[in-house]
Amino acid sequence: MQSLIVLERLINRIADALGWIASSLFLLLMLNVFYNVVMRYAFDSVSIALQEMEWHLFSAVFLLGVPYAVKAGGHVRIDVLYERWSEKTQALVDLLGCVLFLMPFAVLIVYFGIDFANESLQLGESSGDPGGLPHRWIIKAMIPLSFFFIAVTGLGLILNALSRILRPAVSGSLQ
Repeated sequence: MQSLIVLERLINRIADALGWIASSLFLLLMLNVFYNVVMRYAFDSVSIALQEMEWHLFSAVFLLGVPYAVKAGGHVRIDVLYERWSEKTQALVDLLGCVLFLMPFAVLIVYFGIDFANESLQLGESSGDPGGLPHRWIIKAMIPLSFFFIAVTGLGLILNALSRILRPAVSGSLQ
């Protein structure tokens, strides 16, 4: 049981690191947008590459932020019902949700996403716009990478749910 808790904590640290990276990328995104707006309206200058960098950064923020949101409980759930259930029932719902929905979906996206990114790499795919960004495979590779980390975070949720289910009940007024 103790080793499961240690593994869960390690997974939570990975999710926290991804949240920090997503937050940092969001700051870069804001700076990029600010720069693009100033250059466009003050100097009538437009950079296609920096405009494309906006959606690349937005994609990375979203894709790396989702594993953190899963870990932090920011995912979709019917809280009106969930909050009224006992801790063990909540843990069972979390366990079943992860095993039946989150993990299979994440594994499928990783499996097909690797081919999607690899094909982009093999083709040398780049922006179709003149002055756009090269190496489009990098942002496409973020998709399977993100879902890999979603699966890892899902494993952390499974371990947490098992820990809550297997934990001995606290009796009496010590709850």
